[in-house]
Amino acid sequence: MNANVAGFLRETARRDPQGTGLVVGERRMTWAQVDAEVDALAAGLVQRGLHAGDRIALLLGNSAEFVVAYFGAARAGLVSVPMNPASSAAEVAVLLADAGARVLLVQPSTLEVGSQAAAALPGCEVIEAGGAEWQSIIAAGRGAVLAEPATSQDALALLLFTAGTSGRPKGAMLTHGALRSNIEMLLSLDSPPAVTPDDVVLLLLPMFHVYGLNTGLGLAVAAGATIVISDRFDPEESLATVRDLGVTTIPAAPAMFQAWSGVPDAREALAAVRLLSSGGSPLPADVLERFTSHAGHDVFEGYGMTETAPVVATTLVSGSAKPGSVGRPLPGLQVRLVDDTGPGGSGRDVDEGDPGELWVRGPSIFSGYWPNGEGGPDADGWFRSGDVAYLDEDGDLHLVDRRREVILVNGFSVYPREIELVIDQMPEVRESAVVGVPDDASGEAVTALVVCRPGASATVEQIAQFCAERLARFKCPTTIRIVDALPHSATGRVAKGRLREVYGDAGYGA
Repeated sequence: MNANVAGFLRETARRDPQGTGLVVGERRMTWAQVDAEVDALAAGLVQRGLHAGDRIALLLGNSAEFVVAYFGAARAGLVSVPMNPASSAAEVAVLLADAGARVLLVQPSTLEVGSQAAAALPGCEVIEAGGAEWQSIIAAGRGAVLAEPATSQDALALLLFTAGTSGRPKGAMLTHGALRSNIEMLLSLDSPPAVTPDDVVLLLLPMFHVYGLNTGLGLAVAAGATIVISDRFDPEESLATVRDLGVTTIPAAPAMFQAWSGVPDAREALAAVRLLSSGGSPLPADVLERFTSHAGHDVFEGYGMTETAPVVATTLVSGSAKPGSVGRPLPGLQVRLVDDTGPGGSGRDVDEGDPGELWVRGPSIFSGYWPNGEGGPDADGWFRSGDVAYLDEDGDLHLVDRRREVILVNGFSVYPREIELVIDQMPEVRESAVVGVPDDASGEAVTALVVCRPGASATVEQIAQFCAERLARFKCPTTIRIVDALPHSATGRVAKGRLREVYGDAGYGA
């Protein structure tokens, strides 16, 4: 069997060639047109000398070119490395070097950053998606016949960088089999279905993120739904699009529901919508209550992570939107709730109703971190999520806390150490501690506590500017507090567990 994730597109194009596949502004593409563009790009990239397994980085926002690039790379046997287009040149350079990318695709807004980042990496070509060189590659590919070798389940398709324990991003390796499995699990749900061929899906989620890429784009392509692509989120504009284009399904993030709660005619605009789902970060109960009351719609919440391609559980499994719960595991996935206090940290399954670390096993689990597979599933196939959850009496999962320190800002992982390393570069700074605090709009917000050196001082504005010049916007602290000292452990490390004890909840955001 050919397990290539681009096979979903091929099947949809054969089944409904003249059906509307993509809508981007005034641009419309049928499934046959999308498939033909993907074929041409794949053949053109192979003609250019790229080989199966080579990495191609995408510094692109949501666009038709992103879709063609992603599926074109997959069809050619290449490995896509999506990156946040808001990243700095320094951040992109690190990822390009770690991935060993042969090609970096950019758009006009990321051309300068991409060029700066690739300059230090020999052999990485920068190509503007939609530009003259891109068109030349596609034109050359149209006249070629692409030999499509059978893609195995274990072939690497996607390299997605997530926050690492040292502050340096780690590349999660997702195979064609893992991506396909997660999509097929979601397609098996039918009460209600996650997506149908008759749906019009509004894709506001960024496609460089696994939620937008596989649960948004991949799932809709596999089902043959029409996909309306937007590269920016504006509450009123997005609801106008829903109304004008007859959108029926919207996968979204908590911040979007927060924003829509402030749009007066949200209920009218969403009247014809069949399904709303939330993921990427926990949906605060007060945000859900406010949105549901204002818009008259239930929201199906799910849970997942980059390493699980991404969905682990969703309330779609039971068919009942349940505030506070992320639902039940997808069919085909197994979960355990483990008490990690046992010998060797392996622990035991917790007693019924007790919280434990969520372990996951199944065909959609990643293969470990690039390049050698470290940190992947254990010998029995179990992956430790680092998240703590409990099962209620109905068998539904509820997230409790994170054992890891990763901060989720609108679903994007932010590792505190990465930000601390930047702040600590300031000559005036002695040390810093970065923590996440609950935030209705983004799920969590980044807060920095900073200690200045004796005899030196730095203002909040100076620290904010220093961060803005070196970090992507979503990683920059939204609150900065200059303090006299931080609590330390016996070994001299900042004792983050005592920060709340010392400063209190209000102190974090003071």
